[in-house]
Amino acid sequence: MSIQRHGTTARYSDIVIHNGTAWIVEVPASEDADAATQTREILASFDRLLAQAGSARDRLLSATIYLTDMADYDAMNAVWDAWLPAGTAPSRACVQVAALARAGWRVEIALVAAVSQQN
Repeated sequence: MSIQRHGTTARYSDIVIHNGTAWIVEVPASEDADAATQTREILASFDRLLAQAGSARDRLLSATIYLTDMADYDAMNAVWDAWLPAGTAPSRACVQVAALARAGWRVEIALVAAVSQQN
């Protein structure tokens, strides 16, 4: 099977698809917003990227959430829980990291999803 890449730059691809599985990592659009706002930005971007990959929220397999401060855990989870369709929760890890690539980023999320069609 081929490997498909979308939104590819010299450093990363927005989406990588192989063998019916999509890998997507997203960061917030704003650097000065709170964790809930940054989570909403990321999840809105995931909706677009999942659709582009031929997937959707209910096809998530795994999520890894990186927080710079575990005090943001409840705020991030409130947004995550509202976004995720009932009964479709992926396996998930949430870890605290010392820093993300930009000083103002509070959240970064990596998803793995099943694709419903080969693109």
